[in-house]
Amino acid sequence: MTDSDWATATAVLRVSAQLVDDISAGLAERGYPDVRPVHGFVFAELSDNASTAADLATALQITKQAAAQLIVYLVERGYLDKHPDPNDRRAQLVTLTHRGRECMVAARESAERCVQVWRDELSDRDFKALARALEVIAVPGRLKPSW
Repeated sequence: MTDSDWATATAVLRVSAQLVDDISAGLAERGYPDVRPVHGFVFAELSDNASTAADLATALQITKQAAAQLIVYLVERGYLDKHPDPNDRRAQLVTLTHRGRECMVAARESAERCVQVWRDELSDRDFKALARALEVIAVPGRLKPSW
């Protein structure tokens, strides 16, 4: 890896950290100070479907115990609900509550505010080039934590 490649790689990591930090700050400002970055990945997984703790663990590539802890934390704070799984009496389905969905909207607004700062710092041409380049190199698929 050349020095230039390393500089590019670390710049991408810093931009990613900046986005995560700005979303977290925006959520706190909007009344969600107890939401951490990993919770956003849970919300993203549950945005379209109910899920079990085991399914969340698989999707997030964490242990079932870690998924269960995340679920307890988010249920206690009103972001998730648990319901019996009609297909498996041993399992519980987890869904987003109204508060959880509102939090997702606040996260999106916070992300948009961060991106607007980037847009303001770059020329229109450079911002469009950045957006196009990211669309080309970003691997399609689900969002997942990178730990």
